[in-house]
Amino acid sequence: MARFRTWVGIAVAGALGLSLAGCSSTGGKRAEDARNAAAQGRAAVNTPRWTFAMITHSGDGDTFWDIVQSGAKQAAVKDNVNFLYSHDDEAQQQAQLVDAAVDKKVDGIIVTLAKPAALKASVARAEKAGIPVITVNSGSAESKAFGALAHIGQDETVAGEAVGDELNKRGRKKVLCVLHEQGNVGHEQRCDGVAKTFGGTVRKLYVNGTNMPDVQSAVEAKLQADKSIDAVVTLGAPYADTAVKAKQDAGSKAEIDTFDLNAKVAAELKDGTLGFAVDQQPYLQGYEAVDLLWLYKYNADVLGGGRPVLTGPQIVTKDQAGALAAYTQRGTR
Repeated sequence: MARFRTWVGIAVAGALGLSLAGCSSTGGKRAEDARNAAAQGRAAVNTPRWTFAMITHSGDGDTFWDIVQSGAKQAAVKDNVNFLYSHDDEAQQQAQLVDAAVDKKVDGIIVTLAKPAALKASVARAEKAGIPVITVNSGSAESKAFGALAHIGQDETVAGEAVGDELNKRGRKKVLCVLHEQGNVGHEQRCDGVAKTFGGTVRKLYVNGTNMPDVQSAVEAKLQADKSIDAVVTLGAPYADTAVKAKQDAGSKAEIDTFDLNAKVAAELKDGTLGFAVDQQPYLQGYEAVDLLWLYKYNADVLGGGRPVLTGPQIVTKDQAGALAAYTQRGTR
């Protein structure tokens, strides 16, 4: 996913002024408009209008983070919070966005730690400035050591182990685990977790997640070369349908399963195109991150007791997909 860009301070600081980044299509804009409309309303509190910044490792157009933002924005309305969002899938640029938030003297920071080493100094700088930090989605193992108040998300190893158990129940023997972002520690933990509990063989496939045609051709080539692969596990909802197409073109009978949930995944679970999905409830991650920062600012409350506040994993199969359809359509699951 590497793409080098030269950044200047003004551009970095300016990025924090965006309440949304990553909707790259008309459909994405319509969905965002709907989410913004749903997030309108009056604050439920009369506390000061604090400003919280969320900085993630999302790439452009990743719909998963639209759902995270939807939850964060809803909580921000309720809590009378000015919510700022920025992102970059290059770790060093993400760190610069955290530094820019510190310079802006925001009242709280929410950050992902997909590549923890690159973010450590920036998180420390925020804490030195007296800005409370909550980590979300990735970095559960490093969150406490870095001094964050809490971590909200799923334990990626535990989630992977749940996938391995489910694959065992389904009688699978050989799994291809597709990693779409090299260097993301959470992705490695997912695949390693699968291998820990799965009774068969797990093979990793590294792909460039920003290029879907390349993802499809890479998965297709593996399935054509090894007909004994009977399951493919993708690590993000957008890649599940791409794996389905690769399976069809390869003439494979492998089951396609995925981490994360969206409307397309729910529909394909319901019609049997996909076997199962692992939902980590991204809406809840965004909502709780804002809410916990507000609770800390208002009442010095902290949840988790030094351990992650888990939002998953939840295994979703064909039987549950129909009940979740309404939520996936509105962009909250």
